[in-house]
Amino acid sequence: MKDLNEHRQQEQATWHARQQEELQKLRGAQQHLLLNVGAYLAISVIEFYLAIIGHSQTLRADAFNNLSGIISSVLLFVGIHIARDIDDDDLMGQPLPEDLEQDGQRLQLTRFHYETVFTMITGIVMIAIAASVIYSGIRSLMHQASQEVPQPITLLGAGIAAVIMLGVWWLNRRTGRRLKNAALTAAAQDSLSDAVTSLGTLVAIGGALIFKLDWLDGVASILVGIFILTSGIKIFRESSLNLADYFDPQVEDQFRQAALAFPAVQQVMELKAHYNGNVVTLDLVIAVDAHMEVQDSYQLGEEIEAAMRQQFGIVDTDVMVVPAS
Repeated sequence: MKDLNEHRQQEQATWHARQQEELQKLRGAQQHLLLNVGAYLAISVIEFYLAIIGHSQTLRADAFNNLSGIISSVLLFVGIHIARDIDDDDLMGQPLPEDLEQDGQRLQLTRFHYETVFTMITGIVMIAIAASVIYSGIRSLMHQASQEVPQPITLLGAGIAAVIMLGVWWLNRRTGRRLKNAALTAAAQDSLSDAVTSLGTLVAIGGALIFKLDWLDGVASILVGIFILTSGIKIFRESSLNLADYFDPQVEDQFRQAALAFPAVQQVMELKAHYNGNVVTLDLVIAVDAHMEVQDSYQLGEEIEAAMRQQFGIVDTDVMVVPAS
C-alpha cells in the first residue's frame, strides 16, 4: 500500500508539472492573440477608410476579411481563457465531484477542449464572412453601371495590410510551433490567408488601375472571398474532427508498435487516442500471459505509460491488461 501511495503521489506530481507546462503555453498564446487583435484592428480601420474614399470593392472585401481576424482572435482568446481557469471547480456550472480523487485531472482535460471549441467557431465565422464577401462581389458584377476603377490611394491600404499580415503570420507560426498550440496554429493559417488576400488585393487594384478594367475589382473581391472560405473550411474541419474524437490512424499505429515493443505484450487488443485541446491521452488494452502475476502486469502498465510519455508526449495512458487466449 505504501508503494501504491508513493506511486500515486508521483503521478500527481507529474500531472501537475505537465498541467503547468500547458498553462504556460496557453498564457503565451493569449499574449500573441492580443497582438493579433491590435494588428487586425489597425488594418481594418485603414482599409475601410481607404476603400470608401478610393471606391474599391476589393479593398473593402479585404477589410471585412481582416475584421474576421479580430473576431477570430477574440474567440480564441476566450477559449484559451476558459482552458486556463484552474481556479474554477466546476464546468459551466456543473460540478464533477468524482474528479476530486484524480486531483482535478479529468476536469482540466475537459476544460482544454474549450480551446478546440472556439477554434471551430472561428472557422464558422470565417465561412460566414466569406459568403458575405462573395455575395457582395457577385452583386457588384451584376450591376455594371455602378462599377468604377479604384483610386490609386487604395494601393497604399493593400500594401500596408500585406506587410503587417506577413509579419503577424510569421510570429504566429513560429510561436505556434514552439508552443505546439492549436489556437495559434489556426491564427497562423488565418493570418497567412489574410496576407495572401492583401497581396491579391494589391495586384487586383494595380491591374484595374493600369488596364482601366472596372470589372476586375469585383472579380478580385470574389476570389478573396473564396480564399477566406477555403481557410475557414479547413479550420472547421480539423477542429470538428478533434471534437468528434477522431485521431490519425497512422499515428495510432505508431502508439501500437511502441506497446508491442515490450516482450510481455502478446497483442494490443484495443487502442484509442484522444485529443484534449493540445493534450493527448491514450486508452490501451493489451493481452499478456494468463499466468502473469498481478504485480508484474501492474509494473508493465507503468512502464508502457512512461514510454508513451517519453516517446510521444502523451500526458496520460490508461492500460488495461487481459489474459491472452
